Amino acid sequence: MAIEGFDWSLVRSFLAVLDAGSLMGAARQLGAQQPTLSRHIAELERQLGAPLFERTGRGAAPTAMALAIADAARQMHGGAEALSRCLAGAREATSGSVRITTSQVAASYLLPPVLAALRQAEPGIQVELVASNALSNLLRREADIAVRMVRPVQSSLVARKLADLPIGAAAHERYLARAGMPRRPADLAQHTLIGYDRDTTIERGFAALGLPLDKQAFALRTDDQVAYGRLVAQGAGIGFVALYNLAHWPGVVPVLPMLQIPPLPCWLAVHREIRGNRVVRRVYDFLAEAVPAELQRCTPAQR
Repeated sequence: MAIEGFDWSLVRSFLAVLDAGSLMGAARQLGAQQPTLSRHIAELERQLGAPLFERTGRGAAPTAMALAIADAARQMHGGAEALSRCLAGAREATSGSVRITTSQVAASYLLPPVLAALRQAEPGIQVELVASNALSNLLRREADIAVRMVRPVQSSLVARKLADLPIGAAAHERYLARAGMPRRPADLAQHTLIGYDRDTTIERGFAALGLPLDKQAFALRTDDQVAYGRLVAQGAGIGFVALYNLAHWPGVVPVLPMLQIPPLPCWLAVHREIRGNRVVRRVYDFLAEAVPAELQRCTPAQR
């Protein structure tokens, strides 16, 4: 028979008296007051419509009804404790700090909207964002999770590929209004190009495409990725960037879509030893879903 408004603490008190053999012993066991336990037993007897204990000079002897419900009461009590542990685990899973490392560009443009959404979904989780291009943060345990544009090869890291980031040439409309729109790759020789300083990635990329350009072809050069993007966004010339950035640079548009620049892989990595941490795992799973969605939202359609 279902009992409306049933108080589960009555079962706890019942089992304590049953095991201790007296109200006094049960009170010591639970750290409770004896009158409180007496009221609990009386209320449970009222709801069941039968006595549970016979008070004797030595304590409380269980009746046939008490012995009949003892096993079910123990199962109920065990279930309540298991539920309590699950709830405690759920609270633990949504509170704590997680340190995320990623490149300066991703920290500036890709992750902020993702982390804003994470904050709304998990207000108990604190995030420390480390903008660094170093790949060794996880190995030195300086961060919990990494979002990287290169695949980690260390066996101690668990990595998951999130997306391939389209790379393309881009320029601000102001620059194109004064310098003209390039129609074919060979037109780049007549344009102000933004390149890297000591990093030869762009030069090697053009060489692979059969368009050799030396360092002198790039009138503006910097190895700082954030500064590089700002130069493009300010209309300084044509740059070569991950196209998701264009959503954050009003007026910057892709040019020369026929350039077949290899995409940049985006990887999510975590140290093997800490991926079982509930808080880290929650953030890892959130990023695994939210980062590809953000990239899809920001990246212009390729024509």
